[in-house]
Amino acid sequence: MSTFTHIPNVFTSKLIAKLKNHPKRVVFVEGEDIRVLRAAEQLVAHECVLPVVLGDRDRIRALAADNDISLNFINVLNPEKSRELDRFASMFEKSSRVRGVDIPNGREFVIRPAYFASMMAQYGLVDGLIGGNMSMPSTLFRALIQTIKPMPQVPKIFSTIVLVAPHLKNFGINGTLILADCGLIPEPTVEQLAVMAVETGKFTRRYTEIRPEIALLSHSTRGSSGTQGAQRVAAATRLAQTMAKDQHLDLDIDGELQADVALDPKAAEIKLPEQIARPGSHVLIFPNLDSAHIALMLLTHCADAQNYGQFIMGLSRPAAQIPRTSSEETIFGTALTVGYEAIKFHELYPEGEV
Repeated sequence: MSTFTHIPNVFTSKLIAKLKNHPKRVVFVEGEDIRVLRAAEQLVAHECVLPVVLGDRDRIRALAADNDISLNFINVLNPEKSRELDRFASMFEKSSRVRGVDIPNGREFVIRPAYFASMMAQYGLVDGLIGGNMSMPSTLFRALIQTIKPMPQVPKIFSTIVLVAPHLKNFGINGTLILADCGLIPEPTVEQLAVMAVETGKFTRRYTEIRPEIALLSHSTRGSSGTQGAQRVAAATRLAQTMAKDQHLDLDIDGELQADVALDPKAAEIKLPEQIARPGSHVLIFPNLDSAHIALMLLTHCADAQNYGQFIMGLSRPAAQIPRTSSEETIFGTALTVGYEAIKFHELYPEGEV
């Protein structure tokens, strides 16, 4: 028997219920992984996602048999033997020329699982993709950037991650907290920070029934320090508030704030005595990649927060990069979220174009 069984939590239970009525196809870039097969089996058992796993069919079947994992309703696909390979190669060459890059042999690229999966997502063979469980993040990011159409309102792609920790105090919405950017932009500009706040707020709103409280973090709280870094976050906050207003979005964006002020209402009472009853934030926007990634690692590896993602923001198709240390639960919940994002994409863009 498989050793992984998903127990729905405050975040995943809603996704499972929605996806049972609208199941989506999600492709796993690196399918020769026991964790992926166990998660895929559970996705089928919950009747919410139709998994496609890439890799050598014989090796995957042997891995599943050795671990008593059912491959029923799991599509196992080897890019090297796919009938789509030549078509994808031609399409990749054409799209590369549009980007000003001459690639004479697209087959050398799209035969790679990350590129093949990205092409599947871009051209509608699947609804979203997940990769990174057996490779460096840059392998997936490079394929995504070169194959999937960007969203025009996002100047540079970034990542959002969902953490679930109902056992922790002052931890977001019912124990769910959303962080950005933990994976892509080392030193975001004012504009990039503002876009992160707005887009992550929109992402959060899709999963909650309440107005997201978004905090742009700093070592300073509303001018308590006059450093360039603090001023940059304050400027990004003002720009994000303007963007949200112009887009008629129901988001509460605040900054620059120290982490304790953002999360703990009692700390906010002391440090912001002029503000009445500031609620704890649901979304944290970090000033740079170092601070975001360090916070993520501490919360997941020391505070036992369950992580889902990272979800790549700014692409026209749902995609997620997961770490090589991912558990089956991380893979399962990330697939649910990618599927749910696909539902929302089809609602926003019924014709399939951004």
